[in-house]
Amino acid sequence: MTSDTNHDTPAGAGKLDKTQEFLKQIVYGGNDGIVTTFAIVAGFAGAAAEGVAQIGGLAVLVFGLANLFADAVSMGLGEFLSARSQNDLYRSRHQTELRKITEHPEIEQDRMARLLQDRGLSVTDSDAAASILSRHPQLMADLTMTYTHGMQDPDDDNPAVNGLFTFVSFVCFGSVPLLPYFLFDPTRSTLVMSVIATLLALTALGLLRFSATRERLTRSVGETVLVGTVCAVVAFVVGWIVGG
Repeated sequence: MTSDTNHDTPAGAGKLDKTQEFLKQIVYGGNDGIVTTFAIVAGFAGAAAEGVAQIGGLAVLVFGLANLFADAVSMGLGEFLSARSQNDLYRSRHQTELRKITEHPEIEQDRMARLLQDRGLSVTDSDAAASILSRHPQLMADLTMTYTHGMQDPDDDNPAVNGLFTFVSFVCFGSVPLLPYFLFDPTRSTLVMSVIATLLALTALGLLRFSATRERLTRSVGETVLVGTVCAVVAFVVGWIVGG
């Protein structure tokens, strides 16, 4: 008799896995996009010069959009190059570790035993484990990279996809502070709406972080909003000093 048990992955699991996998890029790009774009809004609001006031919402949109996409491309490419460099560094060091294991097996076996002892294994267990690992150089090199250099195997890492997620997150979240200036004339109320929109975007980013990490809700949201708010206040004060 065949079993009807369904082992399919839940519908939302795939999306959650993707969020967890690219959480760094989403939070990094999203937070920087929100703060960078609101810096334009805050800078214009803080500047009291008449010329800025006359240009008004058009200036905010032109400078905001130009800055948004220029920085998004820069951030995406920066993430791509950073990931590529990290992957190249890992492979270079990994080859070095493999060569050491091949050329000096006893020294590397003793080194692995000490690393395992530092992580709580007894002398007997660490010696036995190191002896087994010495017969599997690839695995031994992987563990050495993790324990000695704090680096993980990047084989499943795609620098181009990382850069794309950073770019998309930057644009999506970074466009939020500009939305009121698309919909309304530039007044003090529009600035207030932009501030509210910015706080809501930071909150949404914090909730996204919470959904992926399951850290404390207050910490996930609070840290995200606090960091973004500090940066926004700095932008406003600089605009007020320069323009005032």
